[in-house]
Amino acid sequence: MAQQEDEWFSTWFDSPYYHVLYNNRDLQEAQLFMDRLLHYLHPKPHEHILDLACGQGRHAIYINRKGFEVTGIDLSAKSIAHARQSGNEHLHFDVHDMRQVYKPAYFDFVLNLFTSFGYFGNETENVVALAATAESLKPGGKLVIDFMNTDKVISNLVAEEEKEVRGINFRITRGVENGFVVKTIRFADGEREYQFEERVRALREENFMEYFSMARLRLVEVFGDYNLNPFGREESDRMIFVLKK
Repeated sequence: MAQQEDEWFSTWFDSPYYHVLYNNRDLQEAQLFMDRLLHYLHPKPHEHILDLACGQGRHAIYINRKGFEVTGIDLSAKSIAHARQSGNEHLHFDVHDMRQVYKPAYFDFVLNLFTSFGYFGNETENVVALAATAESLKPGGKLVIDFMNTDKVISNLVAEEEKEVRGINFRITRGVENGFVVKTIRFADGEREYQFEERVRALREENFMEYFSMARLRLVEVFGDYNLNPFGREESDRMIFVLKK
């Protein structure tokens, strides 16, 4: 599938400014989530784990340090180049579009973490991506999708915000447009003005259920936060789906 020029993620995630803006993400929270998830999934050391849309690989690297075979894939060539600096014989990274099958029936577990889904302009492509991901799983393998709780996010949107990071003043606006949660990021660096956008489809539990059915994935469990408490539509921060092929 040819990559469209107007796909926001192909430019924003490759930009150094993306990593500047988000340089203070809570690494400890992410690692505690990984610990709980690994305890729940209980992978064996020889089993293969795929970190789907891995970015610069921080979660894949952490999981690998726990003694597991991990592969990270991402569309951003610059992120993968950075991640490969930490690669070893049990940790590999590849540039790959999740809409295409990566390694058929190869992985025991696939992890898609921290709202790294629902980016595509055409909704059909979400199903294509999910079906391609399912193809990468061995029969009986498990997929974890960690997505925002869309209803709660929308009800708590901060419409305008300014944030200064490393001397750059980021002006951020948020809203809902045509079924997407949209964040617009404007800033200047030196003489040059920049504008980027993040667009995530406002997917709810029932949308995912439909996708899972089309991709022939069986729902095992839905958690509502990184402590793996049960999901509640009103109060939960996350929708963390555990699925089985």
